[in-house]
Amino acid sequence: MHQLLKLSCITSLLLVATAPCLFAQEEDDDEESKKVVPIDKRYETEISTLAKKPAVQSAFKIFTELEPQTKQDLITLTEIPSPPFKEAERSKKYAAMMKEAGADSVWIDEVNNVIAKRKGKSGKKTVVVEAHLDTVFPAGTDVKVKSKGDTLYAPGVGDDTRGLTAVLAVLKGLEKAKIETDADVLFVGAVGEEGLGDLRGVKHLLRQGGPKVDSYIAVDGHGIDGITHRGLGSHRYRITYKGPGGHSYGAFGIVNPHGALGKAIYYFTTEADKFTKEGVKTTYSVSVVGGGTSVNAIPYESWMEVDMRSESQEKLAGVDKLLQAAIQRALKEENAMKRRGPDLTVDVKLVGDRPSGRIEPTVPLVQRAMAVSKYLQATPRLSVGSTNANTPIAKGIPAVTIGSGGTGGGAHSLNEWWLNDKGVLGMQRILLTLLAEAGMAN
Repeated sequence: MHQLLKLSCITSLLLVATAPCLFAQEEDDDEESKKVVPIDKRYETEISTLAKKPAVQSAFKIFTELEPQTKQDLITLTEIPSPPFKEAERSKKYAAMMKEAGADSVWIDEVNNVIAKRKGKSGKKTVVVEAHLDTVFPAGTDVKVKSKGDTLYAPGVGDDTRGLTAVLAVLKGLEKAKIETDADVLFVGAVGEEGLGDLRGVKHLLRQGGPKVDSYIAVDGHGIDGITHRGLGSHRYRITYKGPGGHSYGAFGIVNPHGALGKAIYYFTTEADKFTKEGVKTTYSVSVVGGGTSVNAIPYESWMEVDMRSESQEKLAGVDKLLQAAIQRALKEENAMKRRGPDLTVDVKLVGDRPSGRIEPTVPLVQRAMAVSKYLQATPRLSVGSTNANTPIAKGIPAVTIGSGGTGGGAHSLNEWWLNDKGVLGMQRILLTLLAEAGMAN
């Protein structure tokens, strides 16, 4: 999902109109992400000490030895279609892979999340390591992996199938190196991260009555430098004005849904422009509009899809309130203009609700993730984004999203690619971050 090109965003709209095109614009325009955040020396020492342990060095070696199998796992999973809301087949295969890797118990929950538990020595704490199972591509998309030199090409090969295989490899490394953690670890393949999936997999995982989670590491994107610690929340609506419709001349005087929609867009954008000029960056977009049948027919419906985003829940609620007011004002005014016939009605449907929040850079998990990047000779880069980490962040659970190593591009496009450029460092990064959070018991 990360590092998207404008072309990829356009292509994704052709594939799935509601798939989020994130990160490229989010990071480029975000001033806070450009700030230099110091790393506390104690975390640098902690990571360096962990990395030097014989068992950890053994795991690093195992990751390298596993590279051919990890590549095959990536091809196998990529070629199992996993469209939005249709992840079941990939879930079954991933669960089988987790069982074979040696997890203590593996199950598929009610929404098709795959959960593999590896028990810790004390089990007093639970750490989640997760990647998402779904892709943005609809059923019928050709997901056959093609190789050109060292580069793999296929829809979904990077976002987030590479993340799934990196998480799987870390489980294998822990087992083969016989590393015992103090905390319980849940290795998760989550459904519903993309588009109208609306983070449903993680929302279900962290539901009231679900497993208690103390720390959350999402794996999404590539590289070993990026760390998402701020959740970019979003509200998405489909608003539909409905009227009787009729001939443009013969039925003249009845309500016109397009008139209401036009007014609503004007009132909303005018007020939202003022509201978003100050404070935490908050955005709004009337992204898709439609309706009408012919130039000589008054439409029976007019609709639009609206996207609003902010890492501040208060600002997100504020711009949402402006939208609701604009919708009702336009409805009232259009109905007041009619000369005959029934009133116009409006249907307001919330189609996306991603929570906002942030974990401060001083929180141990963020510091540890930064220290790991530095240890691996990368420059840590903090960012805001809409990922599966949004939900735990909003619930006050320390959470970050980190990449899985290697490099890639074209996410959300048919030309998506991933290159194993020192990809093994991705597994080292996940392992070190996990062990710092879960603790080594041996």
